[in-house]
Amino acid sequence: MSLPFQRARYLLSAHTARQLPADEGHEVAFAGRSNAGKSSALNAICQQNALARVSKTPGRTQQLVYFDMPPLADTYLVDLPGYGYAKVPKEMQEHWQAFIASYFETRRALSGLVVVMDIRHPLKEYDLQMLGYAVRRGLPAHALLTKADKLSRGAAMNTLHAVRKELASAFGDSVSAQVFSGESKQGVDEVRTVLARWLELPAGKTPGHV
Repeated sequence: MSLPFQRARYLLSAHTARQLPADEGHEVAFAGRSNAGKSSALNAICQQNALARVSKTPGRTQQLVYFDMPPLADTYLVDLPGYGYAKVPKEMQEHWQAFIASYFETRRALSGLVVVMDIRHPLKEYDLQMLGYAVRRGLPAHALLTKADKLSRGAAMNTLHAVRKELASAFGDSVSAQVFSGESKQGVDEVRTVLARWLELPAGKTPGHV
């Protein structure tokens, strides 16, 4: 049986809370600085080349972008606005911050958060802010250390251990972490397993080989 993630497709983009789908089922949000490789990670997880837009101009995502996975009902992956290099007006950044804060506080369907970080520059202020949103809400969170192919295996493992230690100090056992590469596909099965658990995918539709 095909992976449910392979069936992911664009559903809608939301600029305000009124544009969100019905608050039912389960959804997992993806956050990350604009140059962290979030779009590439989503594409690798879903085994699609252009599901999430990959741009040479970071910060292009300016809305909450929903992907559904038919025939599963009310099951979504959500691409949150990138942050860090987006050249947008101050009012727009303030709108994003208020919208996302409200989303984390009130969205019942939200079942987990993946924060995508460049393994060479992990745990920046924005990363910790997003993890804090999830932990305060009592949601599980997962740090995806992307671009692991840019480091040697030893250096990548050293960074992973350091990140896990800092996460444990800041958030206890609420946040897990792994290395990942959209280029080499390292860690794809591991993060799919995390997503399947949070999304409560039904038996027979859990990640695995086709």
